[in-house]
Amino acid sequence: MDLGIDTTLTLLAAGLLFLLALGLGVWKYRQMALSENHLAHPYVDIAHRAALMYSFATLLIAVFVELSAWPTWLNLTAAAVPVFFFVSAIGSYVLHGARRDTDNQFAHGGVGLHLSMTLLIVGEMGGFAVLLAGFVWGELLG
Repeated sequence: MDLGIDTTLTLLAAGLLFLLALGLGVWKYRQMALSENHLAHPYVDIAHRAALMYSFATLLIAVFVELSAWPTWLNLTAAAVPVFFFVSAIGSYVLHGARRDTDNQFAHGGVGLHLSMTLLIVGEMGGFAVLLAGFVWGELLG
């Protein structure tokens, strides 16, 4: 099978996110094993689950990259945007888990948090919408 560089890099991102999820699972396990209530910090748990889900979401994105009719540069850009936000979200959860500073980042969120969430929504949905349109164009309308 001869995959394009856009698909190959997106698959690499999915694999790296899955490996990160597995590592976060070790961190979660350690916290569960050492805590009195046998629970990890909520944001350690969230980071682990999010990384698992985002790794599979990135795998799905890779399928649409491969089947998109758009040029390689556009597919790679459209895939990179949601993956960037996936990694950013996981990083935020890891930071809260390591700091143990909150169990709800929205409890004290301000304009910056809401702006970040708006960018995340537009970036994730927009990037995938480009790939979905490329799939529809290439496989259904082309």
